[in-house]
Amino acid sequence: MAQTQIEWTDATWNPVAGCSIVTAGCTHCYAMEMANRLAAMGVKKYGGLTQKAGRRTVWNGVVREDRESLSIPYRWRKPHKIFVNSMSDLFHERVSDAFILDIWQVMRETLHHNYQILTKRPERMAELIAKKIGEVLPNVWLGTSIENADVVNRIVHLRNTPAAIRFISFEPLIGPIGPIDLRDIHWAIVGGESGKSARPVREEWIDEIFAQCISSGTAFFFKQWGTWGKDNKKRSKKANGREYRGRTWDEMPATPRAAV
Repeated sequence: MAQTQIEWTDATWNPVAGCSIVTAGCTHCYAMEMANRLAAMGVKKYGGLTQKAGRRTVWNGVVREDRESLSIPYRWRKPHKIFVNSMSDLFHERVSDAFILDIWQVMRETLHHNYQILTKRPERMAELIAKKIGEVLPNVWLGTSIENADVVNRIVHLRNTPAAIRFISFEPLIGPIGPIDLRDIHWAIVGGESGKSARPVREEWIDEIFAQCISSGTAFFFKQWGTWGKDNKKRSKKANGREYRGRTWDEMPATPRAAV
């Protein structure tokens, strides 16, 4: 587990390493370059997970379960919001059902933490939870990523998944989303893409999500403009900042009280 600069969480926990590209939102995933860098630093867990495609570093499809990492959350006595698998996808098809069940057991036994699980494969998440997990833990938040209108169907699978908190990450937002049903969605994170190859974000795309959050009572968190500012000019992520409509938006969902 590691401290993180991700604005909406406190720490990351990566019991799975490696992934594969599934949709346009994955194209410039920071985790691919990070995994390559960690492998070069001698971190064995990340060795052999990426390959070169022209000038880019991309996943090669190898996914690794790290059983040793399962003990880490028990060592953190202070409650944390923990982003699970910031370097992978817990519901990747190459992660075994048995390992996911083991992760659920860790979360069940560490109720002082809140775990935030974000997937681009919500259909597997919904099926597995219905068939093999069958319980709603008060400290587990389940989310999916929606980068543009092409993948809005993910919200249907998320809504069909029993969860204490359901959330959507509209990041990187690379196209308009259009009208969506945010019923029973408790939290929305919105952000532009960062990095040298970042695709622009448009303020009107954010506006339509913001309006629908207001209408549905969904908590709204604006993470960043990324490399492209609201004036459509390219700058550093830091220079573009996090202000939207003249302020920062750090709303969080109302969380069920977890037993300690």
